[in-house]
Amino acid sequence: MYICICHGVTDNKIAQAIDEGARSMRDLSKDLGVGTQCGKCCNCTKKILNEKLIEIVDVTEQVA
Repeated sequence: MYICICHGVTDNKIAQAIDEGARSMRDLSKDLGVGTQCGKCCNCTKKILNEKLIEIVDVTEQVA
């Protein structure tokens, strides 16, 4: 699904960027351009970011 229409960024691209090391909105803005034009994508992007970071923490805790 497209999250950022201004830059053509999908939820999958955001998830991939997080998997590759993005850990903040600033990282995602720099890497993908989300939130740098009209800003309507910020809430959805933050939701995806938070969900993915929670998944990463959960997996890390299970491994440890």
